[in-house]
Amino acid sequence: MALKNVVAIVGQDFAAFELGVICEVFGLDRTDQGLPAYDFAVVAAEEPPLRSGQGYWLDTEHRLDRVAAADLVCIPAWRSISEPPQEDYLQAVRDAVARGARVLSVCSGAFVLAAAGVLDGLRATTHWRYTDVLASEYPLVDVDPDVLYVDAGQVVTSAGTSAGIDACLHVVRQEHGVAVANAIARRMVVPPFREGGQAQYVEAPVPLMRHAGTDELAGLLDWVVQHLHEELSVEDLARRAHMSPRTFARRFREVTGVTPARWVLEQRVGHAQQLLEQGLRVEEVARRAGFGSAATLRSVFARERGTSPSAYARCFTGQTA
Repeated sequence: MALKNVVAIVGQDFAAFELGVICEVFGLDRTDQGLPAYDFAVVAAEEPPLRSGQGYWLDTEHRLDRVAAADLVCIPAWRSISEPPQEDYLQAVRDAVARGARVLSVCSGAFVLAAAGVLDGLRATTHWRYTDVLASEYPLVDVDPDVLYVDAGQVVTSAGTSAGIDACLHVVRQEHGVAVANAIARRMVVPPFREGGQAQYVEAPVPLMRHAGTDELAGLLDWVVQHLHEELSVEDLARRAHMSPRTFARRFREVTGVTPARWVLEQRVGHAQQLLEQGLRVEEVARRAGFGSAATLRSVFARERGTSPSAYARCFTGQTA
């Protein structure tokens, strides 16, 4: 199915930025640059005027029956992950998929697709704050929390906010080729393709305990955070906790949910992120975060965050670490 007709469906308290991303990619006439134009419409899932989450209003002549003509149905962030849309909205999504249209969600819009049942058995993503909820509420969905977007063929889901740009450009790239996607990205002044996944945007981990009221290791965890640059073997930590290594490892996992080595690694990567955001060089970051060498930091950072320390630094500071 050639991509010619695109709709974005919105309801009350719609997310302005996510809707704006879709409108920017598919709703502008760029034929003066030799780029394709789409028959684009914003569709009201509820009776307009519709109030944005920022307090201004939107009106549109299009209703859910307009979805039947679309080759691509875009779902911006929905107003509440605990409040599924009304049945006629969900049915319009199901009908679109059944007749072969593609659907694309931005941020929490994935919950609309999940509620409609079109993500069952598919890999999908959403904003990193909501991935655990999506996986819990919809166990038939294979939720990937680490990527900017997932292309499951007919269904494309993307992570928070600007990851919607990545997903929209991906669809354009598939439909019209690299040159067209690059030209639109250049017009928008955004990169046509970003490195890494959304793991690099997740807040740095903090030493929280798994069980409320459990504080026997709290002092040790606080100490570790202040001494990430030092050698932190299980034996060393067990000695500080006045336990045998075996008892310490078992109790640590019960309290935190992960092994001591994994917990320390998460803290080190999170600390490295903070240092990179401050503009420090990779070698200094590696020393302060306890990786020993820049090579080790690069290897671990790429594995854990899906990008390089230098690319991460460019993203957050505009400089190369």
